[in-house]
Amino acid sequence: MTVVSCPTCGKKVEWTEANKFRPFCSDRCKQIDLGAWAEEKYTIPGAPPGDADEDAVSKE
Repeated sequence: MTVVSCPTCGKKVEWTEANKFRPFCSDRCKQIDLGAWAEEKYTIPGAPPGDADEDAVSKE
């Protein structure tokens, strides 16, 4: 059986089909994580978006 740490609180969680909140330990931890995404506390690195008109000109 695989055991992982809850991304929110760090509690050890069994990775099984019986755990409907996996990888989280509970619905509360799942909702906390969702709220963090909604508040843009997490980011995915990448280049900043450019102006759409500049992108169209540079591709021609």
